[in-house]
Amino acid sequence: AALAAMGFWRLHQGLQVVDYQRNLKALRHYALTPEEMPWSKDKLFLGLGFKWDQMHTQRLVDARAPEARKYRQPSTLYRWARRFELWAEHRPTWLPFTRFTQSTSDLNPVAPLPDIGGDPILHGVEPDEEPVWTALSNRVGHFLVLGTTRVGKTRFAEVVITQDIRRGDVVIVFDPKGDPALLRRMYAEAKRAGRLDAFYIFHIGYPDISARYNPVGEFARITEVATRTADPLPSEGNSAAFKEFVWRFVNVLAKAMFAIGERPDFQKIYEYAVDTEKLAIRYLEHWLDSARPAWRDEFDEDTLSKDKGSQKLAEKTGRSLRTTCLVAYIREKELRQPLADALISVLGNDRTYFEKLVSSLYPLLEKLTTGKMAALISPEYDDLQDTRPFIVWTDIINRGGIVYVGLDSLTDHEVAGAIGTAMFADLTSVAGQIYKHGADYGQAAA
Repeated sequence: AALAAMGFWRLHQGLQVVDYQRNLKALRHYALTPEEMPWSKDKLFLGLGFKWDQMHTQRLVDARAPEARKYRQPSTLYRWARRFELWAEHRPTWLPFTRFTQSTSDLNPVAPLPDIGGDPILHGVEPDEEPVWTALSNRVGHFLVLGTTRVGKTRFAEVVITQDIRRGDVVIVFDPKGDPALLRRMYAEAKRAGRLDAFYIFHIGYPDISARYNPVGEFARITEVATRTADPLPSEGNSAAFKEFVWRFVNVLAKAMFAIGERPDFQKIYEYAVDTEKLAIRYLEHWLDSARPAWRDEFDEDTLSKDKGSQKLAEKTGRSLRTTCLVAYIREKELRQPLADALISVLGNDRTYFEKLVSSLYPLLEKLTTGKMAALISPEYDDLQDTRPFIVWTDIINRGGIVYVGLDSLTDHEVAGAIGTAMFADLTSVAGQIYKHGADYGQAAA
């Protein structure tokens, strides 16, 4: 009896060795249906795995040694099964046999590896994997998931996103390429969780079904408009000076628009960048109405237009005679105001020379305001015919929304980069306000 007990113990140890060696060559099939996806209010499910320690490092080194090649390479029978499947592909009589060789059953000794890439040894060094959970508080430190193409980064994101949706959290997903499978999964999970009314899609590639979003329409400081607009421009070498000039120019435009009650957007920035004089006249008249209410009675355009200095300035700068007369009036009365001075400084430059300085801005703005893109990111807020919703981050956060952002970067990386950068800056600004003022920032008082 004692010898039999010892024999069974050694048999158990031997089977463990066989199981370990087999595990080095094959990835065990693991799948969950949406209904089986575990989730918790306090924990985050990461999948099957184990805690890596020195023992696993040693096993990995041993398994990759030249003398251990036979333990990690597919067996002769495995290679024969794969060749047989290729041979039988165009021979219908043999197809029933390939269904068995391709099955993932434990009874199949030649089960194929899952078509997900990667190295089976990384899982094979630990046969006893178990569900891995982490505390939600750990997510404050952020996650970094690294991997080559088709190793499961997006599928892991689906696991995390599914739990966040079911938990009732605010979920905002930026997808640079615009993976339709991820979009469908988020839609299905929002519907399954009963949160479809809080689900928003912003997708550059599908403007007809996309929500509308103004990347520069919401801000804590007006300077954010210029930062978000100029950020995509190159800043290396000599381009840095031009980028700073563009930033200042857009900042002047944004402040003038805000002062006269217009919400900045890329369409208006492009319009006023091309025709700065139009905005300058509106702002200067608006400012004079408040700073010097009787200015219209004092402003003698006919007299000023006959002045040779005004005529020469109009010819030099390419501005209209009315604009130069208005500037001359302001200077004559010695009226000063920082924004008015900045606009007058812009108008004082030769128009051709000035356009060369900001020429790097025009191609970007033209891409952002062409075709359906204009209505998507420069929306008309009073257009009652357009029923697509608006995305405002404070509203999304307060409502507990779910947002999928598809940037379609493979189609046009410059537009994707510009909108993505502006979106991140906008969202970061909202996060900064919440950080400073508390979680109830932006909510109406009870």
